Amino acid sequence: MLLSEKETLLLKDLMGAENLCIEKYGRGVDSAKDASLSRLCSEIEAAESTHLQTLNAIAEGNAPQMNPGQPQPPQNDPKPVSTGKAAPSDAFLCSDLLAAEKYASSLYDTCIFEFRDTATRNALNHIQKEEQEHGKKLYDYMTAHAIYG
Repeated sequence: MLLSEKETLLLKDLMGAENLCIEKYGRGVDSAKDASLSRLCSEIEAAESTHLQTLNAIAEGNAPQMNPGQPQPPQNDPKPVSTGKAAPSDAFLCSDLLAAEKYASSLYDTCIFEFRDTATRNALNHIQKEEQEHGKKLYDYMTAHAIYG
């Protein structure tokens, strides 16, 4: 699969957003005061690394085959249990991470419409859904710790 110039530029934007998310979540693992937030950052950092691998494969001309029609297994993530109000640094970290997820999801939304190849669009759509799930997990954490709302 050959990418157009526009697709190549958009792919670079996506890769930049994923690299930024990986760095932010990596820093979150180390700086979070709450151990459950550190674990959440570690989990999402691993997913962001997988997204970057997918984007690298697309850049090399290999669109991964996703099964968009196949239902995803239900998410049984337990809601975070509130341990009271979060540390101010954790509140800032969560707000920053949620902003990064919103940006990444928006960028994927644009790119889904701009790529010609169906398999690539399906892969980008799959990643966007995961970005939205990351945002939901952050929102749930923030709500449980009186950060959001």
